Amino acid sequence: MTGENDTPGKKAANEALGVWIAIGAGLGVALGAVYGNIGLGVALGAALGIIIGSIEQSRASKRDKGSKS
Repeated sequence: MTGENDTPGKKAANEALGVWIAIGAGLGVALGAVYGNIGLGVALGAALGIIIGSIEQSRASKRDKGSKS
């Protein structure tokens, strides 16, 4: 789903978000296995990955804007 308005920086940011979702889901599976509820662990892990990935994207964009000035 790449559009005409996708820039290389935006693509890299989306790939980074995907990495965080995968990390969160993996941790969720591990915690879900420990507590006996893998489905809930995956859901919470993916949500946590989205949150962390969004925070990292926000920080990176603020750093980029600050360095261009």
